[in-house]
Amino acid sequence: MPVSEAMTGTVAYIGLGSNLDNPAQQVSRALRELTALEGVRVTAQSRLYHNPPMGPQDQPDYINAVAQVVTDLAPEALLDGLLAIEEAHGRVRGAVHWGPRTLDLDLLIYGDAEISSARLTVPHPGLPERAFVLYPLREIAPDLVILRLGPLAALCARCPRDGLLPLDPETLNVEA
Repeated sequence: MPVSEAMTGTVAYIGLGSNLDNPAQQVSRALRELTALEGVRVTAQSRLYHNPPMGPQDQPDYINAVAQVVTDLAPEALLDGLLAIEEAHGRVRGAVHWGPRTLDLDLLIYGDAEISSARLTVPHPGLPERAFVLYPLREIAPDLVILRLGPLAALCARCPRDGLLPLDPETLNVEA
């Protein structure tokens, strides 16, 4: 469901991913928990996608999705809410960069804001290289133009899918 003119707040996009402890369930549950955050309304969500790990290959494959939200929260307050959801899912931040995780929530885009702080960089710096974010994002916001990065369609054209496959919503199996 696209954002209507009647909604107030800032449109933001959240990337979700998991590769531990029933990843599809982790991501689906986190999507529901986003709606429980005060000051946040989920207005669209992509299908779930299956993809190989971005980092070390000796870990399970990931399940990813992207949600569009409208929020009254400031960016850092929204980040705090995302971190609380991760913690509730048992997220442990380890020494392995891009290692396995029960849940990863990334604030990808926050309106037209450009943010660079010790805690938060928006637009997310990894967006142009991450098919597992770009393609689900295109599913829910095909005409999006991202600050400093340009049209989402052009970013997708330069980023191969690299094994990214949608899951059938009924069976949660990879769609052929």
